[in-house]
Amino acid sequence: QVQLVESGGGLVQAGGSLRLSCAASGRTLSNYSMAWFRQAPGKEREFVAVSSRDGFFTNYVDSVKGRFTISRNNAKNMGYLQMNNLKPEDTAVYYCNTRPSYSGYFDPADFASWGQGTQVTVSS
Repeated sequence: QVQLVESGGGLVQAGGSLRLSCAASGRTLSNYSMAWFRQAPGKEREFVAVSSRDGFFTNYVDSVKGRFTISRNNAKNMGYLQMNNLKPEDTAVYYCNTRPSYSGYFDPADFASWGQGTQVTVSS
């Protein structure tokens, strides 16, 4: 069925930027909203950002608003998360996931499976 592969993480200094990618297979991404989540050590997985099917509607958790931008290229079945002005508190494993309908918040508990994620580490 659907396979999600995250990539683009790495080690950066505070204030730096990274662009994460989410490759979806076994699914036509244009039929699904797409969201990003993250999980820091010892913490629950949390919602970060969401995009509607065409990318027109987006929403972000307050802590990343103005710094992160979610986007997508449906023709390539790819999703992206541009992360600017990174802070040490952004350090986490980042995951993408999809759902048919759009809302401004996706609860991580609603998703049955996840990819392996990509590690983002921000040094102070």
